[in-house]
Amino acid sequence: MSCWMPGCPALSMCRGLAALPITCLERAKYLKTRLGILLHKPELGHKTGSSSKLQLGSRRRDSSREVLEWRESFDQLLKSKSGVNAFHTFLKTEFSEENLDFWLACEDFKKTRSKTKLASKANRIFEEFVQSEAPREVNIDHETREITRKNLSGATSACFNEAQAKTRTLMEKDSYPRFLKSASYQDMSKQAASRGTSKRSHT
Repeated sequence: MSCWMPGCPALSMCRGLAALPITCLERAKYLKTRLGILLHKPELGHKTGSSSKLQLGSRRRDSSREVLEWRESFDQLLKSKSGVNAFHTFLKTEFSEENLDFWLACEDFKKTRSKTKLASKANRIFEEFVQSEAPREVNIDHETREITRKNLSGATSACFNEAQAKTRTLMEKDSYPRFLKSASYQDMSKQAASRGTSKRSHT
């Protein structure tokens, strides 16, 4: 083998690399980069996994505390998204979920800023929940129904206030106490309490 510097292995290597197509060299660089990423992945994955476990544990503690807070007051229940979902599920078993749906529709309605949308939403809510023989008629007295009807002529964010308050009182005095006594809530609160006890015993 002839070489300008006898016994030079580097020269042979350089000649070999030079003979390779550009695409092969690019491929080799890509593979080297990917290999470096893969070598670091287990460490990154471990850190992420630990963080996820901590966040999950924190969420469980928060949800346990929330469940127990629902029995403190009806307001506490309504402030909790998961509480509202649990209460809605319970109301379905009593075929009275329209009361909560109306209350939620009113809460959403109050956030409407456009006057055009305000009027159309008001009519839709009235037709669905308030008017006599509405598809999902809520249990309110005739006088409140008529006051709400008159409010539609100049719809404002407050036009359902009276009807919403009556429906809320009905749920608080009637459905809410039964929800707290229901088997579903009793099971949830027992589980929440046991998680709280378990947490204290480990600290």
